[in-house]
Amino acid sequence: MESDKKLKDELTQKIGVLTRRETEARIIAPFVDALIKTFGKEKVTPILEKTIMDLARSQGSSLAKEYGNDVSAFLETLKFWTQDGALEIDLLEKNETKLNFNVTRCRYAEMYKTLGIQDLGAILSCNRDAAMIEGFNQDASLDRETTIMSGGKCCTFRYTFDNPNEQQ
Repeated sequence: MESDKKLKDELTQKIGVLTRRETEARIIAPFVDALIKTFGKEKVTPILEKTIMDLARSQGSSLAKEYGNDVSAFLETLKFWTQDGALEIDLLEKNETKLNFNVTRCRYAEMYKTLGIQDLGAILSCNRDAAMIEGFNQDASLDRETTIMSGGKCCTFRYTFDNPNEQQ
């Protein structure tokens, strides 16, 4: 398993994040359900959340190595999440230190709802975002007040990039 981490992950680029998340969800949902029935939600959920966030940080770091770690590079990487119309984005502000946008349609939320695992969807997708930006740029942060997954009209993404001219 350790040697697998050294292999470059190109699956997302090939199939898109939406298809990847649905495939992962269809596999992990019954497994998580069985773990919860055996060990209880209060023990399983924190482990799942930490694991997903660790994966997201690692993914963010990998993206930064390939694309750079500034606002423009991060905006370019969003193509993987928007592929096949997975997200509809309204760009509000982009400059050297800020990237602000709203997601006005989220097919990830629609997919998790259709699968009947909306709560799990928040863990598997929404909770990744803040951790991923940490891995992408340690001087960047995400402030998000609402998500479609949690019942909001849109997902509010407000990224701040401090020290924009420093490469990591």
